[in-house]
Amino acid sequence: MSGQTSEMRRSGPCRPERRWLYQKNFAGGIEYESENYDKKIGMLILDVKGNYFNQVRKFAYKYNRLDDVIVIELGGKYKYNPLNKPNLKASVLANRLKIILELFSGKTTESYWIDKSEQILCECIKFCRLYNDGYVNFEELHNLVTNQNYYIEKIEKAQKLTGLDEAVITGKGTIKGKEVAIGVMSADFIMGSMGSVVGERITRLFEKATEEKLPVVMFCCSGGARMQEGTVSLMQMAKTSQAVKRHDEAGLLYVSVLTDPTTGGVTASFAMLGDVIIAEPGALIGFAGQRVIEQTIHQKLPEGFQRAEFLLKHGFIDKIVTRTRLKKTLEFLILSN
Repeated sequence: MSGQTSEMRRSGPCRPERRWLYQKNFAGGIEYESENYDKKIGMLILDVKGNYFNQVRKFAYKYNRLDDVIVIELGGKYKYNPLNKPNLKASVLANRLKIILELFSGKTTESYWIDKSEQILCECIKFCRLYNDGYVNFEELHNLVTNQNYYIEKIEKAQKLTGLDEAVITGKGTIKGKEVAIGVMSADFIMGSMGSVVGERITRLFEKATEEKLPVVMFCCSGGARMQEGTVSLMQMAKTSQAVKRHDEAGLLYVSVLTDPTTGGVTASFAMLGDVIIAEPGALIGFAGQRVIEQTIHQKLPEGFQRAEFLLKHGFIDKIVTRTRLKKTLEFLILSN
């Protein structure tokens, strides 16, 4: 025991020497062939606390490498954009930002709101990429979420890029000679999110169909309510549902076709109110995200939860139909009505 103690004591004085060697090697690395641009040694130094920077500058100045020092900092000449990852899915970037939010919020914020923030960030990243040639940064995200005028400007730009004026197209058509009212949501326009214009159009579609006694076929594809419009976007859930109810009370057929994804406020309103609910294979269908549900009920959800096949098995939808067979299915339903 005494031998071990003495060995530990002997090893103690070596530690300062090791630190000195480290500093010496660090300085030597800066000095190494400083005039030979082909053989200069590069380094990446992470100065978390910001108290090592001056020492680095002194070394660089001493060995004539000061011009080679590149400092990435807030307000500096050089900046690093961790969001400029065009090969990463928006959901991956949003998840990383959510982890940062969790670190700063600690236990003061409920997990539900943290997860909702992740969903909003994901949609905003997709939106920024759409109108900015795939590029996104923190300033763009901040302005998109907080600046109303900025949001309107980007809506106008999205309209030019997609050729659409909003996330839903409505109108009338015929199926085997029988007139029907139809609505089609587009994921290309801010992920098919439902704002005031989308809600108004869908409401008017059902009101017109009720007035003219027409069946309605609605193709749903959405990430949910458009959070940039705040409470107004959430009001569209009740508004559209009331219009569907009046259409139903008139004894008219409503066929809802759920594509991938159909989530959030759209699922919680008109999308799930059809007399017949059809889904495409593998479509993601749900309101809250899987992680939010697991944290709320404190249970692990089953495999395939919120996919079309799972919902069919549990009676939430009536049929799964591939896109190639959808025309025949709709013909049968409309002509049988």
